[in-house]
Amino acid sequence: MATTPLRRIRNIGFIAHIDAGKTTVTERVLFYTGRTHKLGEVHDGTTVMDYLPAEQERGITITSAATTCHWRNHQINVIDTPGHVDFTVEVERCLRVLDGAVVIFDAVHGVEPQSETVWHQADRYHVPRLAFANKMDRPGAELGTVLETMRAKLGVHPVPLQLPWGEPDALRGVLDLVQMEAIAWTEGSFGQQFEVGPIPEPLLPSARAARERLVEAAAECDDALLERYLAAGELSPEEILQGLRRGVLELKLTPVLCGSALRNKGIQPLLDRIVDLLPSPLEVPPMRGAHPLTHEPLLREAKLDAPLAALAFKVQSDSDTRLVFTRIYSGRLAAGAAVYNPSAGISEKVARLFRVHANQRERLDAAGAGEIVALAGLKLTSTGDSLCTEKDPILFERIQFPEPVLSMAIEARTHGDSERLLLGLRRLADDDPTFQYKLDEETGQTLISGMGELHLEILVERLRELHHVAVNTGQPQVLRKETVSKVATGSGEFDKDVAGRRHFATLRLQIEPRPRGAGNRVSAAPSEGSCHPSAPALVEKTLRETLAGGVLGGYPVVDVALTVIEIGWDGKEFSEMATAVAANLAFDAACRAAEPIYLEPVVRVDVVLPEEYLGEVLGGLHARKGKVEAVDAEGEGLLARRVVHARVPLARMFGYSTELRSLTQGKGVYTMEFSHFGEA
Repeated sequence: MATTPLRRIRNIGFIAHIDAGKTTVTERVLFYTGRTHKLGEVHDGTTVMDYLPAEQERGITITSAATTCHWRNHQINVIDTPGHVDFTVEVERCLRVLDGAVVIFDAVHGVEPQSETVWHQADRYHVPRLAFANKMDRPGAELGTVLETMRAKLGVHPVPLQLPWGEPDALRGVLDLVQMEAIAWTEGSFGQQFEVGPIPEPLLPSARAARERLVEAAAECDDALLERYLAAGELSPEEILQGLRRGVLELKLTPVLCGSALRNKGIQPLLDRIVDLLPSPLEVPPMRGAHPLTHEPLLREAKLDAPLAALAFKVQSDSDTRLVFTRIYSGRLAAGAAVYNPSAGISEKVARLFRVHANQRERLDAAGAGEIVALAGLKLTSTGDSLCTEKDPILFERIQFPEPVLSMAIEARTHGDSERLLLGLRRLADDDPTFQYKLDEETGQTLISGMGELHLEILVERLRELHHVAVNTGQPQVLRKETVSKVATGSGEFDKDVAGRRHFATLRLQIEPRPRGAGNRVSAAPSEGSCHPSAPALVEKTLRETLAGGVLGGYPVVDVALTVIEIGWDGKEFSEMATAVAANLAFDAACRAAEPIYLEPVVRVDVVLPEEYLGEVLGGLHARKGKVEAVDAEGEGLLARRVVHARVPLARMFGYSTELRSLTQGKGVYTMEFSHFGEA
């Protein structure tokens, strides 16, 4: 059983846009806390946290990795998350269980597209945050860029706790505005050695002005501190941290630190502020849930002597073990204990319990509230399931995941591999809620679906490497949806004698379009006439299943309202079969009369390029049916660039990376993320 007091535990994650430096920051954190004894480098493929072969080969994080380290007598449970949009599910499920986060920004670019996405994901779960302006050693790096874009794009109140010391190409260290001292790292010491001294005289005016703004921000978060500040005109470093901590916990402000993880500068002060400003499990609101049977609202506080309450947020399978990553919110959990899963209505036994360090495991006898651990032995528990005791059950809200937007056909190269292919697909879908597979009944093909080309490519690689299945794949295809464009009604009737019994039912319903993203609504209680008491529930279930396939191409029907007007039967013997068939026929007729249309995924595309290529790039996006929404200017002089923001149908984006390289002589880069489903 862990012995660290709850007030000394920090459950945090590093989140950011791709290539902002999350994994490099994490590797430095592990090194300086003594968790590792060698600096891992992304560009060398030697990182601890990016341990998958595909991650080391590409230099990107694909799956979230967990670890535990210690700093200033505090236990810090860290999760390093991917930055690529195709793996946003990893960020989503990790933020659901974290108490705090460090958002890392590239000091040259500031807030980038995926930075916005992960920030708003953290907003959804009310996660307190610090910001770290990384890569301050690069030409064009400006702390002001990070602060300005945070205000403009995120609508937050950034408060710098540090200023960079030295020019980007000669970054010495940082000026600590809380303690009003200069911190300089010794070159050649791998960042382990640094000197603390007075702020140089030429830098004092700007440091004093920044500190005054810092003190004001801290004082405004606490009435007692504000009175003290107004009376004395100053606050002590301890009082500043007290005010900042309150502001962070109440999401009123975001402290900003800076440095260069690659150059080993700025990480130790970041660790200090993680301990000082981010919450312990005791300082976050109690977890809200409900009784699975009575639906009575329930709360679980972070107490060891409370009933067990935990959430399974990730499943990870390899060739021999299935691990369920779990956040324990209250109570204790011991190896060998039985846990109740109210989501599935089953009990399972925890065979073993681990604390995880990337791909290494430390076996534990027990763990308690505030811990993030991995459980072995749970064969039926899946991502988002609640875990508790049968005596004190609680059901937490499930994690919501985005739907796949891209699919492609896959087949085993040999007949002998077919069974292993299905087993591998089943395990991959168990691990990744945004991955789906199904058999196309019309073509006989197996189709796999995911969040993008890279997502599917990685999944196919994992099939080959982990499950030893040789496969052939087709070209990626965009997943469409269907909806209707006007209000219409439809009727269906089934009347047939089967095995000497008459099966009869009629049904009439109305279908109408709803706003994009509003979802479907089904009302199966007829407003007129009478029907058999069992009919409404049966019809609603049937119609919800029928919405999975539309009349144009069999794609899911979305954003419609179905209202059943009448359900008829002969008044003698109710037939479930006839009622279900009549509902299907009425739905089909109503859909066809309501002028059905296709919807296709539209992506947000952000292209960064030198200004001289702007015309060609805008023309290329227009040719792909893109809608340019804005063109921003960034940087000055030799670093001047343009950033084009556009929405483009996903189906038109295949091959764009090659086209952009050609149009800009390899100087343009782009990012892409799902935006919405629009009319095709």
